[in-house]
Amino acid sequence: MASLRKSKPSLKAAPVAARKIGLALSGGLDSVVLLDTVCKGVQASNLQDPSIEVWVFHIHHGLQKPADQWLEFCEKLAKKYHVHFDFRLLHFADQSQGNIEARARAERYDALIDLCREHEVEDLLLAHHQNDQAETILLQLLRGSGVAGLSGMPLGRSMSKEGHSITLWRPLLNNSKAELEAYAKEHRLKWVEDPSNQNTRYRRNALRKVIIPRLEKIQPGAISNLARSADLLAQSQVLLDRLARQDAKNILQGDNLKLSPLLALAQADKAAANNLMRYWLKLNNLGMPSQDRLESWWKDLMSVKPDSSLEWQHDGVSIYLWRSILQVANSNAGQWIFKSLPLRSKALGLSLTWVHRAQEQGLIEERLRQGAEKIQIKLNTPRKTLKNLFQESGTPPWERQAPLLYINDELIAVAGVGVSYPHLTSTGKRVIPEWIVKP
Repeated sequence: MASLRKSKPSLKAAPVAARKIGLALSGGLDSVVLLDTVCKGVQASNLQDPSIEVWVFHIHHGLQKPADQWLEFCEKLAKKYHVHFDFRLLHFADQSQGNIEARARAERYDALIDLCREHEVEDLLLAHHQNDQAETILLQLLRGSGVAGLSGMPLGRSMSKEGHSITLWRPLLNNSKAELEAYAKEHRLKWVEDPSNQNTRYRRNALRKVIIPRLEKIQPGAISNLARSADLLAQSQVLLDRLARQDAKNILQGDNLKLSPLLALAQADKAAANNLMRYWLKLNNLGMPSQDRLESWWKDLMSVKPDSSLEWQHDGVSIYLWRSILQVANSNAGQWIFKSLPLRSKALGLSLTWVHRAQEQGLIEERLRQGAEKIQIKLNTPRKTLKNLFQESGTPPWERQAPLLYINDELIAVAGVGVSYPHLTSTGKRVIPEWIVKP
């Protein structure tokens, strides 16, 4: 972004050429400034292309008493700028459980991504600025993070959810808080204040209100220097990832790691093995482990007997060693859907009429595996127990508690196994049941 002190700022880092642009609006100073600059940039772009749409998304956490007023403020602001508006309400039943800051942040991102998917928005703008970057780096430093954590927040980051690709952009990341305040004052913008931002009980607020001002007195320009260090570390992380991909050529098998060559790398070059392990966790969208946890994993892997299994809990998921393969357990959380098949398709499916009738009568249900269930999934083969089918396919033990689909008390489909062959037809309108795993 060009200097915010200019009367007509331009969004060089933001995707103003996109057909739809999403923007996260809390109602605070930062996001209000972002909205103003984006709308001016889009207004200028629309002189050549009037098809660009701006969608404003607000997340109502319900953690503060004036949250309803903030929602109303954001909705009115969207109307003022003549942009689309939508919101999500989050509910935290137990605010005393865990780190409420981290939980709220994770839920907020999930809600924003869901809104983008719903409205077919592929580019989402966030209002993080240079001071936020400095706070993030200091927090990571206090946690003892490595290069990945100290790289801070990237200017842009792509992510995918249920087949929908979204890019997160932070066009204000090179602008300081002081520049945003000057811009807001110059353009007479109005915003809301979150009283929780004054509470130094939260670590980020303590850094913002106490530590960073003192650092600025000790070292003028500390905020911009921290941001510059983050950028340099991000470049170093790119090189580390490149090295990990080279080391992983004979170790990485899909999303999994082969134990024997992994241990050989650890014995020859422990630093390279640690780098590969962190790279693998990142591929699986998992957080970085502490050095102590990583060391305990290496001890487990080096002492485990052949054909033995291990299980670790990390970042809310289970990591397993099974048949000398290290893998992250897939979540069974999801839902059954019925995917329609083209009429001209030769693929077999369930009769749409039969499925509709069962839906109307409430005869479709999902069940958990109890044991001894049988299903025939191929022509001219006998019905087999799920236990036999899982053994034949080499399904790991933790994935054998698969969701089952019943229609009229008959087992129709098993997630990861298949559909009951005797119930399939090749004529008429047809659907095929699929189990969709939630990210």
